[in-house]
Amino acid sequence: VSLTLTYFPVRGRAEVIRVMLKDQGAEFDEKVITMEMWKESTLKASCLFGQLPIFEDGDLTLYQTNAIRRHLARKLGLYGKDQREAALIDMMDEAIQDLLNKYVKLMFEKDVSVQMYDKCNHFDLNPSSKIILQQEDLIILKKISLADYALVILLIHHQVLSPPCLHAVCPTQPACLLS
Repeated sequence: VSLTLTYFPVRGRAEVIRVMLKDQGAEFDEKVITMEMWKESTLKASCLFGQLPIFEDGDLTLYQTNAIRRHLARKLGLYGKDQREAALIDMMDEAIQDLLNKYVKLMFEKDVSVQMYDKCNHFDLNPSSKIILQQEDLIILKKISLADYALVILLIHHQVLSPPCLHAVCPTQPACLLS
């Protein structure tokens, strides 16, 4: 196997990478780094930017999550059919990444309350889902892309933080967005 992902045993930054690889049937090795290993080893010092994930594709070693995600999207055919589609996918992906960054912080809080989630949640799923669904050729409806994987992780975060939040988008069966 020429693909190797090195990361902590949590969803975090590498989750979209894991989901893309698994969904696309790519064979890869995963090196799991515990916090003890991270603190005690020289791995951190050897990382180009002092952080994980690390992704190895043959003789290419990449750091920085979004660089890894875009590399995989190009490699796995998840970046549209031309530069125009790639630019639109990037636009949607960046918007989703902004939201993901906000909610990932909440995911790691010890006692996330509904009030904390609601206070943070000025993102309204209804208007955002309309924008996303308008990109018919790119997001969800026709051909899977890099942005779709980030969107799935975003919706999972919302469902974990507030299970009824997806009722606004899909009132009869909220899980329909995640299938």
